[in-house]
Amino acid sequence: MEKKPFTPRPPRPNNGPRRPFNNAKKEEPYAINEHIRAREVRLVGDNVENGVFPTQEALKIADGLGLDLIEISPTAQPPVCRVLDYQKFLYQQKKRQKEQKAKATKVVVKEIRFGPQTDDHDYNFKLKHAIGFLQEGAKVKAYVFFKGRSILFKEQGEVLLLRFANDLEEYGKVDQMPVLEGKRMIIMLSPKKK
Repeated sequence: MEKKPFTPRPPRPNNGPRRPFNNAKKEEPYAINEHIRAREVRLVGDNVENGVFPTQEALKIADGLGLDLIEISPTAQPPVCRVLDYQKFLYQQKKRQKEQKAKATKVVVKEIRFGPQTDDHDYNFKLKHAIGFLQEGAKVKAYVFFKGRSILFKEQGEVLLLRFANDLEEYGKVDQMPVLEGKRMIIMLSPKKK
């Protein structure tokens, strides 16, 4: 067998970068200074006279103070503008959003799985875990999973979930009664307020 001589491939044509390069800046969330399109604006702020002014006059006031004119409520009639340093304004907005996010309650859902013929020891073990979850403030999603022909025991699964909800009565309340979804029968419990 004869070897073919090695011939290098011709170089690829240089057609520039493979991905289109987007050089456009991100749009600002608020209209500032000359980007405000309204004829007149309602001026608000700490160090300015509040009231309705023509946009050009409001720009002169902001410029005289060495600050920016920021359109904070564009849908109002006339639009509401504030005289403030733009970077400081953005910083305050981010800080406020961060605080709101921290205050928002995070709902944790813990799942507990049963079979249609769960024996008493397993049931009590899972019941103990559910009590712990509810005391921590987490929601509990308990479900009976039916494999294959065990779907014939769906009444048994419903009885098991209702017994489970009854045993947890002093720790949590039932959000959703047992519902069959596909091969699962689900019940939702949420902790009682202390």
